[in-house]
Formats: sequence, structure tokens, C-alpha cells
Amino acid sequence: MSLPRYPAYKDSGVAWLGEVPGHWEVKRLKQACHVFPSNVDKKSYDGETPVNLCNYTDVYYNDTITADMEFMAATASDDQIAKFTLRAGDTIITKDSETADDIAIGAYVPADLPSVVCGYHLSMIRPKTDINGAFVKRLFDSSYVKSCVAVRANGLTRVGLGQYEIDNLELPFPPIDEQVQIAAFLDCETGKVDALIAEQQRLVELLAEKRQAVISHAVTKGLNPNATMKDSGIEWLDEVPEHWEVKRLRFVAELNPSKSEVATLDKDTLVSFLPMDAIGDDGKLNFEREKPIADVENGYTFFRDGDVTVAKITPCFENGKGAVMRGLTQGIGFGTTELIVARPIANQTGSEYLHYLFTSVVFRKNGEGHMYGAGGQKRVPDDFVRNFEIAFPPIEEQEGIATFLDTETAKFDTLTAEANRAIALLQERRSALISAAVTGKIDVRGYAEDFRGRGQGGATAQLLVDRKADTASEH
Repeated sequence: MSLPRYPAYKDSGVAWLGEVPGHWEVKRLKQACHVFPSNVDKKSYDGETPVNLCNYTDVYYNDTITADMEFMAATASDDQIAKFTLRAGDTIITKDSETADDIAIGAYVPADLPSVVCGYHLSMIRPKTDINGAFVKRLFDSSYVKSCVAVRANGLTRVGLGQYEIDNLELPFPPIDEQVQIAAFLDCETGKVDALIAEQQRLVELLAEKRQAVISHAVTKGLNPNATMKDSGIEWLDEVPEHWEVKRLRFVAELNPSKSEVATLDKDTLVSFLPMDAIGDDGKLNFEREKPIADVENGYTFFRDGDVTVAKITPCFENGKGAVMRGLTQGIGFGTTELIVARPIANQTGSEYLHYLFTSVVFRKNGEGHMYGAGGQKRVPDDFVRNFEIAFPPIEEQEGIATFLDTETAKFDTLTAEANRAIALLQERRSALISAAVTGKIDVRGYAEDFRGRGQGGATAQLLVDRKADTASEH
């Protein structure tokens, strides 16, 4: 079924908002809610009371804040506890971030949390009389509010939303009973969409696991199921084909070749510049950036066409980030120092096979055990890669395995891309439904009376019809 529009509309007086239902009001946020930017940091101080801190990531990664979450331990003053303790109906939003896209991400508090305090870089929004907190949360989920916030956020290296800007957001509010109906309707319908998204996300995970299993089996056991096997002599590797030879990587590839190879080139020569974000987890490269050799020969990692790179910093290493370098400007590239470069030795290994070895679970899991450093900045040492020991097939067999894996991984990549497109479409439809409901573009009052018994009907069914129509139009 299609959801109807309201019978009468009026000009909201807000250019971006356009028309709203005739009986709705447009209010500044400060007229509808109390807004408290928090000043409670994550440090603990003597003389203050221990509290559980609801911090930035708790809000950013969750739609709701509940008692069963693992909160950070901190302390707060009596005044801070009185002001920032979470209550039922509160919406907590992010007010500072590195990009405007991450500003005003909201999480709803459905029940009182007497031991939990709102933390720094967040603002608490507490509804006044005749304002429903769940509806306020949905306003912050809408594309309308996200657009308003994007133009109000200010800053350079870090952007933020000031108190004045939050207070004066102009928002549409229906009567309280209608707010409750809209919030309940969206809880039900977005829940159904979220279930569909979760199914697709699980499919993506399963495809990634299967893809990885195929790669790891091919580079440790080969393609011939009837091959005679032998003990590899490596505890974690077990048996390998009898004709494969156990070697350390330093005997099949040169690691981190010297930059002296480009010392004689003109310093104004343009070469490819590939920081970490230009190297995809799928091995694809972004060649948009070029720099003269003079700008990159010091302080960056050097590589040539045919070299194989692997990230050494977490979490890029665990994700298998790396690539075979092909198509570099002048055949030369420079990039982040967080890359290890391996140049295959002729007749010992090939670029494509080595890349698959680097992306395999057997390589990555062993590397994780050798990481050094603290927190989120652990690294795999170059010596681990240099001395990594595994069985290598003859070069001709390596080429056959690489060709096989090119074909098989392409199949998984196609299925994964389809699942990700479905996720993106469902997320788009979810966002559109929320925005339409909270800005009065659709009237859910009649539907809200009985939507809980409709199963996969109503708005979700319409989402799926739209999705099928979009898919059909693409073909």
C-alpha cells in the first residue's frame, strides 16, 4: 500500500523544509527541548563520584543507549551528575567530529539510567512538555536535519556544532499524540528494514569467509586434490604437496627495494602517489594523485610496477589491504611508510600469486601474532615478512593458481557487490521513510492504528516493491 499525504498543508516558513501539514508547528529546538552540551571528560579525578560514562562511540554506533551496554568508568562532580545523568526520553547527539557527516548522530535513551552520565563531545537533548523524545530522535535521523547540520558545522581540521546552532535548528512538530504514532510507526517499519539489511550484511560476511577459505586453501594445498602430500615441517601448516618447496619469503622476493633506482631521474618527473586511502581492501588502486619525485623521494615508500605491497599497520593488515602495483605513472610510485614492498624474484614467485599469499588468512593470522606497539597503532615488523616460511609450488603452478583465484574471487566479488548494492538501497529507503514521516510528507496516522499486525506489509512492502522496480529498471 502507498501511504497518503495529509489533507492540508501550509508553508513552513523554512526554505529547506517547504510545506508541512496544516496543523503542525515549526519550532526552534530550544523551544521544544532543553539542550545540554556535556563537559564530562573520560578522566577520573580524586574527590569526584565514580560514574559510568556514555561516550562518543556509544552514541555513534548505537541507535539506543541501554543499561546492558559496557560503559567507560570515569568520575563526575555532583553538579555534572545532576545535569548529565541519562533519563528516559533523552536523545544524545555527537557535536564534534572530523567531518560534518558525523555531526548530530543521535542515540535514544528509552529508560532512566541513574548511574550513566553523558560524556564530552556530546550534547543531551531533553524534551519539554508535549514533546516525545522518540520523535526527536527520529528528527535527528532525517535527511532534513542532517542537511541543516552540515551547513551549520564549523571548523577546519575538526568540525563542531555550537550551542547556538543546535538551539536554533528549526524543526517540524505535530501534536504529541501524533509524534508518538510517528515514532512507533518508524520503530516498526525501520525494524523490518534493519532485519533485511542484517541478512544482507551476514551474506557479505559469509561471502568474505568463503572467498578467504578458497584463497588460503589454494596457496597452502594447491588445486590438485589427488596430489601426493608431505609433512611441511611447519607446525601450523601441516601437509603440503610433495613437490612444493618450503622457503622463507626473502628467498623469493626482495623486500623494500632501494630508492637509489630513481636517483638519476629528473626531480620534476611526475610519479604516482598512493597514500593508504588510495589502496583498496580489494586490491584496486586510485591513481588520481601524482607528485614530482622531489616531493616524495624522502619520507615515503618506493615501489615499481609489478611490486606487491602489504599494509603493516593495524587494522589495515588484518583486513588484507595491499595490491599488485600496476599502471603507475612512469612505472614508479611512492606511498605511505606503513607499506611493506615485496619485489618478486624471477622464476621464484609471481606478483599475483604473492599478492594472494599476502591476503590469505594463514599469512595475516601469523602476522598478527608478531605485531608490536600499543593500542590501535600496532605494526607487523618487516622481519616477520622477510622470514615468513611457507611452501611454494613451481612458478608455472603458481601462475595457474593465481589465474584460478582471479576467476573464483571475481565470482565472490560480484555477489558481494550485489549484496552491498541491496544494503545501500535499503538504507536509502529507510532514510527516505524516516524523513517523509517526520516532515509530514506522508500521513501515517491511520496506518499506525494497526501496523503492528501487518507482518511484512505496509511501508516495508512498498519499500521492497520500489526496490524491485529500481532493480528491473537497471536491467
